Amino acid sequence: MKKLIVSLALATAFPLAAELVNIDGGWRFAFGNTDPAKDFGAGTEYFNYLTKAASIHNMGPYAVKFNDSAWVSIDLPFDFVVDLPFEKDASHSHGYKTVGYKYPASSVGWYRKVLPVAAADSAKRISLVFDGIFRDSKVWFNGFYLGGEPSGYVGQRYDVTPYVNFGGDNVIAVRSDATLEEGWFYEGGGIYRHAWLDISEPRHISPNSVATVYTPGAGPEIKVSGRVANKLHGLSPAPGETWTLSAELIDRAGSPVASERITLTDLPAPEAESAWQLTLHPASLTEWDIENPTLYTLRLRLDDGRSVSAEDIVTGFRRAEFDPDRGFLLNGRSVKLKGVNMHQDHAGVGAGIPDALNVYRLKELKKYGVNAYRASHNPMTPEVLAACDSLGILVIEENRLLGINGYHTGQLRSMIDRDRNHPSVILWSVGNEEWGVEWDEKGVRIVDELRDVAHRLDPTRQMTVATSSGPKPVIPADVAGYNYMMQNPVDRHRADYPARSAYGSEETSGCGTRGVYFDDRANGRMASLNRTPDPADSCLNRIERGWKFYDERPWLGGLFYWTGFDYRGEPNPLEYPAVGSEFGILDYCGFPKDEAMYLKSWWTDEPTLHIFPHWNLRGHEGEEIDLWAYSNMDEVELRVNGKSLGRKPMPRNGHLSWKAVYRPGRVEAIGYKDGRKVLTKRIETTGQAVKAIAECAWSEDGLQVINVSLVDSKGRFVPDACQPVTISLTDGLRLLGAGNGDPAFRGQERPAPGTAPESFTIPAFNGHAQFIILNPDSAPVRVTL
Repeated sequence: MKKLIVSLALATAFPLAAELVNIDGGWRFAFGNTDPAKDFGAGTEYFNYLTKAASIHNMGPYAVKFNDSAWVSIDLPFDFVVDLPFEKDASHSHGYKTVGYKYPASSVGWYRKVLPVAAADSAKRISLVFDGIFRDSKVWFNGFYLGGEPSGYVGQRYDVTPYVNFGGDNVIAVRSDATLEEGWFYEGGGIYRHAWLDISEPRHISPNSVATVYTPGAGPEIKVSGRVANKLHGLSPAPGETWTLSAELIDRAGSPVASERITLTDLPAPEAESAWQLTLHPASLTEWDIENPTLYTLRLRLDDGRSVSAEDIVTGFRRAEFDPDRGFLLNGRSVKLKGVNMHQDHAGVGAGIPDALNVYRLKELKKYGVNAYRASHNPMTPEVLAACDSLGILVIEENRLLGINGYHTGQLRSMIDRDRNHPSVILWSVGNEEWGVEWDEKGVRIVDELRDVAHRLDPTRQMTVATSSGPKPVIPADVAGYNYMMQNPVDRHRADYPARSAYGSEETSGCGTRGVYFDDRANGRMASLNRTPDPADSCLNRIERGWKFYDERPWLGGLFYWTGFDYRGEPNPLEYPAVGSEFGILDYCGFPKDEAMYLKSWWTDEPTLHIFPHWNLRGHEGEEIDLWAYSNMDEVELRVNGKSLGRKPMPRNGHLSWKAVYRPGRVEAIGYKDGRKVLTKRIETTGQAVKAIAECAWSEDGLQVINVSLVDSKGRFVPDACQPVTISLTDGLRLLGAGNGDPAFRGQERPAPGTAPESFTIPAFNGHAQFIILNPDSAPVRVTL
């Protein structure tokens, strides 16, 4: 919630300061090396940065006098792996990018920034904050080594006050080493989340210490607790000294709905903290809900008699629990989780996703009825959680690695302390598919201890763990997460453990490559698995099997499909030249696959009728084709080249199919509700693509998502067109990245860092391409074939 800390214009005789300054702009970047001798000599010095402070003896990038003029200029977030080439011998997990132990010259990224700090801030405490650096990072400030963090998903905060040149320039240096993989999916490299300078009063509310507990009722109650810190070096509070802490709860219209003021007498000594608690009593409160995600601002103000500091926390209040018989309950009513699993990466930008693009991704998922997001398998970027709060998307947030030692519980504490005020978060997950303990009693003991840790850190939420089949870890969990109904005996567990709450933490989507209906696995693309029987149970349409199973059992909380978007890396069951997973409901750019329309049919009330495959099946003339319909109509009639193939009733949560011989022409589907014709959908064999239609699909904070569709001379979408498309980058436009949704695409996705070309070209894939641009003046965008 620290993004929401602001300077407030309050009536006080003291200066008010609680300022978090974004420092994403104006960095320099260069690749290093895992060999210190080739890593700008870093660490080879006689007096290295661990031997003496301030690096005055050093010549490496952490030294203030280091010359970085040959480095490229970049802004954060910046994933340095995006620009690396692909190789067959590179990591399958990370999408065959040339990063990792085999590639010492492209696995280390150095970042430097010159930062002025005002002389007026010399009485303040200055901290450097990073939301996430992938991975094994080391950080320096004016040559002073601050420390590091091995995990790429844990935020870092460093107090740099004694090292600051107030009224002058300061040098930040960061080294990230992505040699070792932390996950088995694409993770990128470098500073892929935001960076900040926290300028605070010496006595202030401790970062990430505030927690709220909501008690509903006719007179709702909100307990607010936290800690205050004393960073006023050498100055203890005087005997009898008191501080005051005030809290105000403000609605979205800016009106206060509750306030409280307390006097603090148990004051912290220098370099210490003390706890506080107060209670707010609003006359009424609107609960946060997926249909009405009402948010409030909790405004806190600390007055120590010398200065006033403030913090704003945007939050919401709701009741969320899992019940063994009723599934998931939100504010007392049963809500089925219609969720997806998500990794953090996107075409063109990799793991360094701009905030506005994250919002676009979430809004695209909501179009198809998605109401829940499982962060697989790591703590989330804070701005994604804030977007889920505002959009009404429920979240299961997950720790990276199962264990009870400081390394593991420290990550869990960091996640919970940072994110517990987000109303969207309904469960803390302590692990996922830990095969080494799923059938071992150690799994019971570990999760049992982690349950207690999670409850101590946040008594308001339940915890979970996800199992791929082994029964042990879910025994002590508050809520069992089942990864795949075909691997877990869910119904048997219901009989054996009737008091167990449960949900589907992962379920197969069955998706393949968008627009591909005949396997092309040699070239890295595959047809949907949903259109062939599953060898395990002969099921046709696996996405349907999953939703039917969970929808028919009210005691299960819902499910999370694997996955919402395609992601780079882990292209199972394929290998190179496939470089990305193909199980997303949406492709890597967010263009929908057929399965998205299945979800829209049964997860939304919007009248839906979708037929497939497309009718540009060149080379398959005369072959018998299965034509499918996804729809929430009562009945669907299908006509092929003017001939009716019959009118069929649509089974609940199901689909319809007909067989037809492929000949170019037209397919028409007619949907009926209550016996009346409601929808008509047509697909036709098209001509060649002759034009690119560019649509601004999303615009926020100067960022625009430009989605491109290729059409023929009659204006019809051409679903198999793969011609190159070019965007003109004049009029101040800046391209952040481009993509096409092809899981085997291995071309350039953005201009080389530090360059500003006048145009950029990328091949379309099956009729689509995407450009992500900065266009602060909303200038016209020109895209051509």
